[in-house]
Amino acid sequence: MAYSAHIIRRARQRLASAKADRESENRQHLQEAYSQVPRIKEIDLLLRRSMALAAQAVFAQGGDAKLAMEQVKEANLALQEERQALAEEHFEPGYLDDSPICTLCGGSGYLGANMCECLQELCRQEQKKELSLLASNDERFEKFRLDYYPDRIDPNYGASPRTIMERNYTVCRKYAASFGPGSGNLLFVGGTGLGKTFLSACIARSAADKGFSVAYESAPRLFSKLEKDRFNPDEESHEAVARLYDCDLLILDDLGTELPGNFVTAALYSLVNDRLLAEKAMVISTNLNIEEIVRRYSPQIGSRLQGSFQRLTFVGEDIRVLKNRGL
Repeated sequence: MAYSAHIIRRARQRLASAKADRESENRQHLQEAYSQVPRIKEIDLLLRRSMALAAQAVFAQGGDAKLAMEQVKEANLALQEERQALAEEHFEPGYLDDSPICTLCGGSGYLGANMCECLQELCRQEQKKELSLLASNDERFEKFRLDYYPDRIDPNYGASPRTIMERNYTVCRKYAASFGPGSGNLLFVGGTGLGKTFLSACIARSAADKGFSVAYESAPRLFSKLEKDRFNPDEESHEAVARLYDCDLLILDDLGTELPGNFVTAALYSLVNDRLLAEKAMVISTNLNIEEIVRRYSPQIGSRLQGSFQRLTFVGEDIRVLKNRGL
């Protein structure tokens, strides 16, 4: 799962902070224990010195190394048992455990070259936090309301908007539930206020909850990032664009609301084509139909959106208008 560099950086900063807090807490507990029960401090000093004393005895006197080590081991076990008994007598359970923030990696975030579960979880949290900044917190499949869509037959489609949207909802929910490598791509086509952005955000949250990296961008923001990296690049712009190409799921919302131009057409073709070749999933929503996409961008882009995306047509009445009416 390809988390962006800034997601990983923020997650590592949180892990480092948590590790420092845990180590500080452990030190504080130890100092309080030394103050309240001086014998614990004496035991810790003896434990630290015992191995060195045994080594000195072997080398200085030419003694039996195995015997010396066995004696040290027995003495240490006795000291550890005494320390444990004092800790249980005077402090709450776990007070002197001196446990790291993660028992698997010790708080480094990695097991060899692989990311530890603790850092993966922080990356998931940072991913979800970023998505929450891009949309409200209401985008859940459970909150999608089919009653906003008319139940009467639309002669243009041979079915009611509610029936069509119920199918779209089912496709989106199944797509989100089974999301993973090879999930394919979705194209949401339809007018304003019909639920395209809402269902896109639902899919984004579901994928992020599973630990997949998700980039959710409106078309104007996305092309602004690509343009900055093309004409005024810096480290931040490189990271932002790399995230668009490398993330597990790219959500491109409101395609067609950006200012048109040759750069936009070339950038869109490159992004879509490269992600298709890499088999990385996309969900694109637009108010344009395929014919309008071909005219606005290019036949090549229209061909890729038509041939490599499952198209879902959104129909009905503008939900924002209905809500304003109090419906």
